[in-house]
Amino acid sequence: MIYTITLNPSIDYIVHIDEVNLGKLNRMKSDLKLPGGKGINVSRILKRIGIESTALGFIGGFTGNFINDWLHKEKVATDFVSIAADTRINIKLKSTVETEINGAGPIILEAEMTQLKNQLSHLTAEDVVILSGSTPAALEKGFYGELIALIKQCNAQFVIDTTGADLKNALPHKPLLVKPNNHELAELYQTSFQTVDDILPYGKSLLKTGAQYAIVSMAGDGALLFTNQAVYRSNILKRPLKNSVGAGDSMIAGFVGKFVETNDPVEAFKWSVASGSATAFSDDLASGDFINELLHEVEIEQL
Repeated sequence: MIYTITLNPSIDYIVHIDEVNLGKLNRMKSDLKLPGGKGINVSRILKRIGIESTALGFIGGFTGNFINDWLHKEKVATDFVSIAADTRINIKLKSTVETEINGAGPIILEAEMTQLKNQLSHLTAEDVVILSGSTPAALEKGFYGELIALIKQCNAQFVIDTTGADLKNALPHKPLLVKPNNHELAELYQTSFQTVDDILPYGKSLLKTGAQYAIVSMAGDGALLFTNQAVYRSNILKRPLKNSVGAGDSMIAGFVGKFVETNDPVEAFKWSVASGSATAFSDDLASGDFINELLHEVEIEQL
């Protein structure tokens, strides 16, 4: 089974408005409320490509109920820890420029943390746990590390999609996959990239430090897959860009879902590129039909 963990989910409240006038009444053209959170996005895409998962994490209040209800409508299995505080709301204000106002994460009580940890004690060697996104400010530093230790005790695999110290500290524990974009990779190694060739030694360093596979997304320049045998690059699919939110999560869903099925990293990389691109070309997360359509356009070359 694939499990996704979202420690700091949200309702993403998307508001479209022609122009923002500060200090005055503004009327929206349209709005949309969606379940937000990187692990939740992964579970939603997995369902759309026919792969089951269970979404874990912390949700609470009427906002948490909205997320749970939405996922149940999409037939995504959930086993969230119910918390006393309300799940946050993030505002995505789309006008002449896009403005985001992200809510602070809720307070997580010690008993709630323990409940999530207890859920991981039932993992087996057949399971993969995907750890995604930020942590609520109330959680102590190193909480991801505590979860990774529990996962490893059960001989399960894990994927981590975060940045900075949490990513660096996870690498020696041999994650199945890490997926920084080129900017996050540069930040991790305190450097900068001018060309794709500049990225290659740092992508390989992720594997030397412990990752089993690494994908580095490069926006309009495609993506790279690093394995211990070779480095691969995808072509660039052409469609109007509509949405950057969830594209990276979709890439992780495509790779992990198909790798669990096939144990073929190159085939999984094709699904990763198709899934991420389809979401980038959609108003919300991609549909399964669109991912399958784009899959036939993905070309992978060995560098």
